[in-house]
Amino acid sequence: MRQIYDSLPTSIAIMPSITSAVTQAEPAASDAAAQHSRRLSRALSLVESLTPDLFVPTMARPIRVKYRRLRADTQIKPHHHPWAQVAISTSGVIRLGVPTGTYIVPPSRALWIPPGVEHVVTMVEDADLRTLYFYQPPGHCGPGVAAHEEEAWRQCRVLEVSELLRALVREMPTGPNDGPKLSPQDLQRESHLSALILDEMRRANPVRLGVDLPHDKRLRNLCEAVIADPTRHETLADWAQDTGASPRTVARLFRNELGSTFTQWRQQVVLAKALSLAASRMPMAQIAAELGYSPSAFSAMVRKSVGQSPARFFGSH
Repeated sequence: MRQIYDSLPTSIAIMPSITSAVTQAEPAASDAAAQHSRRLSRALSLVESLTPDLFVPTMARPIRVKYRRLRADTQIKPHHHPWAQVAISTSGVIRLGVPTGTYIVPPSRALWIPPGVEHVVTMVEDADLRTLYFYQPPGHCGPGVAAHEEEAWRQCRVLEVSELLRALVREMPTGPNDGPKLSPQDLQRESHLSALILDEMRRANPVRLGVDLPHDKRLRNLCEAVIADPTRHETLADWAQDTGASPRTVARLFRNELGSTFTQWRQQVVLAKALSLAASRMPMAQIAAELGYSPSAFSAMVRKSVGQSPARFFGSH
C-alpha cells in the first residue's frame, strides 16, 4: 500500500500552534471547529456487516451492490470477504481502516479493498454507503485488468469517482439473493451496468493521499490519537509523553516502520482531514482553523505538499 503514497513530497511544513491559528480566523471558524470536535468525541455505535453471504458475486453476476443508510458515528465491525470490495459513499464521509492504514473517503473517492483484507468502516457523517462486491477469477485480482497491471490492485487503492461511476453505482440492483428474483431484462441491464462500472474502475485515477499505520503497539496508539485529533499536541515530544517512550525512540520508530518523519506522516493526516471537511463544503478559513493553521499558513502548506492551491486541490477531489 505504501507504493500509493511514495510520490508525496518529503519536505513538509511544521504545523503551527492551534492557538495562533484560531485567533487569526473568524469567530465562526472557531465555533465550527468546536462543533466538529464535539461530534468526533461521541461514542461509536457498533453494527455487524450485513449478510454479505446474500450478495456473493459470481461469474454470471460479477458485481453485486449492497446499500445501507447509516448515521454518523456508526461503525461496522472488523470483517473480511473472499472477494474484492469497493466502498463508495454517494453522500457523507466515511473512514475505512485496514491493518496497514486508514482512509477518509468523501463522495469524490472510493476505496478498493483486495480479497481477504480485514477492514473497519466508520461513518464520519450520515452516509449513503454502497458496497460493491467484485468477482475475482482464481489467481486474478482487479477490475478485469491485464495480468501485468494486477499487482497494483493486490493492495488497497484510493480512487477518484467520476460522475458517471457514481451514477452507474446508483442504478445497480441492491436486492439480496433471498429477495425477489430479477427478470431476464433486469439481469441484462445489470450486466451492461457492471461492464461500464468495470471500465470506469480501470480508468479511475488513483489518489495519492492516505495514512499508513505501523505494527508497533506504542506507535500505533500514538498514530490513532493523532488521527482522532491532530491538533491535540504541537510537538513530537508532547505526543511521545503519552507513549512512555522518548521522542528519539518515537522518531526512530517512524523512520523504521513508516519510512517517514513524524512531521511528514502527520501531514498526510492533516490533508486527509482537510479533504473530509472540504467535502462537507466547509470554507477554507474554517478548515484551516479546525486543523491548527492560519489561512495563509494552510495555503502555503497545501501548495508545498501537493503543488496546488487549496481551492484547486480540494475542489478537484
